[in-house]
Amino acid sequence: MATTNQPASAENWLGESSGKIPSMLNVLTILTYIGNGLGVIGAFYTYFTAAANYDRIVQAQDKLDQAPGFVKSLMGPDPVGTARRTLDNRLPILLLTLVGCVLCFYGALQMRKLKKTGFSIYIIGDLVPYIALVLFIGTTMLTSFGGLFGIVITIVFVILYATQLKYLK
Repeated sequence: MATTNQPASAENWLGESSGKIPSMLNVLTILTYIGNGLGVIGAFYTYFTAAANYDRIVQAQDKLDQAPGFVKSLMGPDPVGTARRTLDNRLPILLLTLVGCVLCFYGALQMRKLKKTGFSIYIIGDLVPYIALVLFIGTTMLTSFGGLFGIVITIVFVILYATQLKYLK
């Protein structure tokens, strides 16, 4: 049986180098790939359902006024305005979200190759969608439950990736 010797710099299709990837970094990058896949799906879903979402929120406005306080806080301070701005700016939001997902994916790929520049690219990719939201929708989206949850997850991942910087060159 013939074996082929690959050079030390050979990489597989996931961007893994021939060196051993720390298990935490391995898990984080896989979770990042999954999250980016969900982010791409969510971006397209938001783009294609923005009009229906706006109509649904306008129709539910009367019910929302009578809802308990915690339900109102889940929707944010101005759900109709947020839905309208999302509808009006759905294309730039889609494009910037996709750019953010691609940057995060590429950053994670670089970190799997144990390259420290991947961390910086990942951070930029994390910030792009939030900048898009603030520019096109406003800060009201960030104060809703979904916005706060996204911010917390982003911060946790940045901290966890920062703990792995000692393995990156």
